[in-house]
Amino acid sequence: MTKKSRIAQFKGTGAPIQLVEISVPELKEGEILVKNEYTTLCRSDLNTFSGKRKEKTPTILGHEIAGKIEAFGPGTSQQDARNKQLKIGDRITWTIYASNPETKLAKQGIPQKAPGLFKYGHEQVTPLNNLHGGLSDYTILRANTAIAKIRKKVPLQITSIINCAVATVAGSLRLAGEIEGKNILISGAGMLGIIACAMCKTEGAKNIIALDINPPRLENAKKFGANVTVLSSNDIQYEISREANIECIDVTLDFSGVAKIMEQTLELLTFGGIAVWVGATHPQRDLHISAEKIIRNLWIIKGLHNYNEQDFIKAVTFIENHYTNFPFTTLVHDKFTLSQVNEAFDYALIQNPFRTGIQIK
Repeated sequence: MTKKSRIAQFKGTGAPIQLVEISVPELKEGEILVKNEYTTLCRSDLNTFSGKRKEKTPTILGHEIAGKIEAFGPGTSQQDARNKQLKIGDRITWTIYASNPETKLAKQGIPQKAPGLFKYGHEQVTPLNNLHGGLSDYTILRANTAIAKIRKKVPLQITSIINCAVATVAGSLRLAGEIEGKNILISGAGMLGIIACAMCKTEGAKNIIALDINPPRLENAKKFGANVTVLSSNDIQYEISREANIECIDVTLDFSGVAKIMEQTLELLTFGGIAVWVGATHPQRDLHISAEKIIRNLWIIKGLHNYNEQDFIKAVTFIENHYTNFPFTTLVHDKFTLSQVNEAFDYALIQNPFRTGIQIK
């Protein structure tokens, strides 16, 4: 008997997501069938749903996913990215993309931009290409997807955020370089900023300064390692100095995506300081920055979109080692099932929690 799967099909902004049933196709070489267990709604999902971001439709949204292996396609490797043996029933997470590791960009450490890239939760549903999003009963993992087996004692809602939020933060810290003993300024105390506080804490940062416009989020940042919190103002430097008497910033990590904040925090860097910009993944005005200052102050500006396999592995290991050290479960509103997908999106957009979780039952 052919296996069936519900999919939450998104057809465009303004139209409700519809649950439809399709047949699970036969697995091809290198593929793995996963029974989805849990999906969280990332900000990019919300932006697509609300029309701020455009995707080919119909599509199955959701890329922050956790699930269990149900079947292996012919010739599929049964080793994960950490060289652990995979078997039916294992709980796993995986990269949000699949790409050919033999391409030039992949060999340069940028597989997320390689030619022929396939992205879970972002692909168009066609008769020959489906079951590629988290808002469905099943996902088919394509060849060249990095997979990690996860300890089942890690709560599902935490496992789900690994392959987007946590892995992206891991990538930002890779670009930032050495964290130990440094003063780190983190702009934006949303999901990525909160995780960045926790990761910088475990890596021995001297000071972790969280910057945001939302006082409750700043208070929450303290639970994840921030020892200084600053409410956004016209004079961030004065506020930081007043709050903590910190005169130099070694690294800025921007998850806010706000042009004015990126301009202001760049000015706070010490000589040779590094700015890593992650949040500005949407259209906005050009930045006004001084090339002369960048040159004379030896500043380094790096951009990050998504992450590579090294970052993914670091994210998995971080969560397994530290999920009990910080209150990660409090970041996910855990109340919806797949049949309530429209209610989940409405809640996420109106209430704006760090993440809204959907149990796939």
